[in-house]
Amino acid sequence: MLKGFKDFLLRGNVLDLAVAVVIGTAFTAIVTAFTEYVIDPLIAALGGDNEMGWGFQILADNPSTFINIGAVISAAINFIIIAAVVYFVLIVPANAAKKRFTTEPTDEKASAEDLLIQIRDILETQAAQAGQGGAHAKPISPDQQ
Repeated sequence: MLKGFKDFLLRGNVLDLAVAVVIGTAFTAIVTAFTEYVIDPLIAALGGDNEMGWGFQILADNPSTFINIGAVISAAINFIIIAAVVYFVLIVPANAAKKRFTTEPTDEKASAEDLLIQIRDILETQAAQAGQGGAHAKPISPDQQ
């Protein structure tokens, strides 16, 4: 039971996944800091004198009814940055490597037809050499007539 657990933990894809989670968490912290300290002040400068710039309060006497549109825009920018980095750093190189190192699948239908043609030609040659006529004889082409 412990050996199976050890084998599971030491499989390559489990270790790769653990590294990806750690790197992803660190990268998310960087992007979050960028949006918090660079993008959020820009949104606040464009929006006005509210905390995030583009927020409003539904009920004047209840601060829990504050709707913060700037935070939603900041989260969307955060998502777009992370998605772009994942795409351009992971997906594009992986697809290029996959295309470069994989072989094109052979056309099995064409190769099967070629094999059948070769078998037919061999059988016709053997029949002609054996002097057999009839159905196994090689057909006469129009230029041989």
